[in-house]
Amino acid sequence: MSESGHSQPGMYGQGRRRRRRRGEREPGPPGQNLSGPSRDREYQPRERRDGSEEPPGPLIQKTPIILAKPPGERAKPSQSGHASGTPVPEKPIMLMKARDDGPKPGTPPETAAQSVPGPPKVEKEGQRPTQPVYQIQNRGMGASASSSVVDPMVGQSKLLPPEKMKHSIKLVDDQMNWCDSAMEYLRDQTDMLVVGVIGLQGAGKSTVMSLLSANTPEEDQRGYVFRAQAQEIKERGGNQSTGIDFFITQERVIFLDTQPILSPSILDHLINNDRKLPPEYNLPHTYVETQSLQIAAFLFTVCHVVILVQDWFTDVNLYRFLQTAEMLKPSTPSTSHDSTGSSGTDDGAEYYPHIVFVQNKARLDDFCPRNLKNMHLVVDKLMAHSHLKYKGTLSMLDCNIFPGLGPDYLTTEVNMFLLPVQDSDSDDGPTKAAPGTYPLFSLLPGYKGHPTFSTTVSKLRSRILAMPRCQLSHTILTEKNWFHYAARIWDGVKKSSALSEYSRLLC
Repeated sequence: MSESGHSQPGMYGQGRRRRRRRGEREPGPPGQNLSGPSRDREYQPRERRDGSEEPPGPLIQKTPIILAKPPGERAKPSQSGHASGTPVPEKPIMLMKARDDGPKPGTPPETAAQSVPGPPKVEKEGQRPTQPVYQIQNRGMGASASSSVVDPMVGQSKLLPPEKMKHSIKLVDDQMNWCDSAMEYLRDQTDMLVVGVIGLQGAGKSTVMSLLSANTPEEDQRGYVFRAQAQEIKERGGNQSTGIDFFITQERVIFLDTQPILSPSILDHLINNDRKLPPEYNLPHTYVETQSLQIAAFLFTVCHVVILVQDWFTDVNLYRFLQTAEMLKPSTPSTSHDSTGSSGTDDGAEYYPHIVFVQNKARLDDFCPRNLKNMHLVVDKLMAHSHLKYKGTLSMLDCNIFPGLGPDYLTTEVNMFLLPVQDSDSDDGPTKAAPGTYPLFSLLPGYKGHPTFSTTVSKLRSRILAMPRCQLSHTILTEKNWFHYAARIWDGVKKSSALSEYSRLLC
């Protein structure tokens, strides 16, 4: 050591330099005081030279303390160097990101470095694996799902009620082809009721279905959802409805209006217009009857309630037609494929709807208790061997239409309902008082022997909507599933081998 206190060259060997902590003075040999103003010189690091072994010196060295980073955070040495072999110090790596993607204030630097997009890095030992990122999507929101702010108009549209139908649409057209236009009005919910109607020509099927679905007797018939028969069509003996019409209410009740069964106007149209018949039918009347059986068998399979409308009591051939359609009804699909018959004998496996006999345009004599009892007895005898649910679910005695009759008056009560002739505006008004009578009677309506048409229609509507909703198939159907199920049934009815064989026997 020199008198100035600096170590002599070669004391630590050439090319070696000791690292010191900040604020630490360079140690000297024991016994020598290095404190003083002359020892506060700033240390100037020396350049590194080629490494060579340190020559042995007379003094004892202290073990140098090297401050380094942990192995996991130690940077890789640079691959490049000078031609002389001297290693070049590694340049610092700067990570740059966009301003909006940068870390929030207070975020640790390790988290900020991991969030920077870049080339995939090789995981080192002891490094935590990258965690998956889950994204919550707003289903059905469209373009607004990607934005952080949801459009309130889009969210409000999900809470709106379904679109209200203003008129009926075609489910089966006049060529007996299936239509898909009703699909847009259906929803994925199971609380629904399907009501179909059949009847002869001019019995008032479309009028009754319109009054049960969305219209009132006070409205103009030209605005009914199911178009009623116009006066000019009545005069030439034509039919208004063709195929099957579809209408669904806000209460999710599906109404199916059909063309008249065994219609003479359809037969006349086939004969006079030289319409070509399908190859499997030889005679026009065979084709008309087969069409009617197809519609009735279809309704017996896909409806909860089937309404039979007749304007006079009664036609025996109409009940024979019902039994034939029941015989040709396609079998109900079940979970087990063992039953292959067209009409099952096991009542638990086969589905049969409720049938309601509506006596439209009933006269005053039909409301007589004795005649009412006789009508119930006749229908019960004609339907005794039928599997259709024709009694036990609808009663006129419970509607307070006959207040003087007890509930046990009709021993064999069937699902029958009487509708009187539709009232006119003049009939509902007060009658003129006859000369010499008390003027109070002029304020009372005339005696008709039955409630008004509006009253009976409202009672029939409440009874129809309260009918039991049995399961149509082995699974619970939604509205959309019912539509696909009905399309499959209609296709099976048109290709039914039993119907083809029956039409061949009619020739």
